[in-house]
Amino acid sequence: MENNELLISELKTLLNGGGAHVGLKDAIEGLPFNLLGEKPFKLPYSIWQLVEHIRIAQWDMLEFSKDGNHKSPKWPDEYWPKASEPKDEQEWHNCLIQIDEDLEAFLELIESSDLYQEIPNGNGQSILREAFQIADHNAYHIAEIVIIRRLMDVWKS
Repeated sequence: MENNELLISELKTLLNGGGAHVGLKDAIEGLPFNLLGEKPFKLPYSIWQLVEHIRIAQWDMLEFSKDGNHKSPKWPDEYWPKASEPKDEQEWHNCLIQIDEDLEAFLELIESSDLYQEIPNGNGQSILREAFQIADHNAYHIAEIVIIRRLMDVWKS
């Protein structure tokens, strides 16, 4: 396997939640819908807000990677939902679908792009840098989801 193929393979594993941390699917598996808006122990975010934030940020990094002219949402206001819970199960479902679809699109992008080339109109960012950014950002917030589930005593044993 040549070096670039190995790097792409490792990036895919990392972006899918492999290695040292769980992925989003595992972090939310079996989570009751009625607990999505809970903020135990006065934590600042609910699981819904964390998952929706992951969706928005990942979408933004994908779009920026595809088009250096992409206009990002206003930080931090437009990266975090105001509501602590989704309005209904359809909104939750749609959020999860977009996360999956955007991640799949980003995985396709890393396979078809020069990982090291600077993204036009960026500040030195590359697809490789954005891949690490998505993986790091998602892992951070997924860990918060696991902690919230543990505090609510609804984490897998």
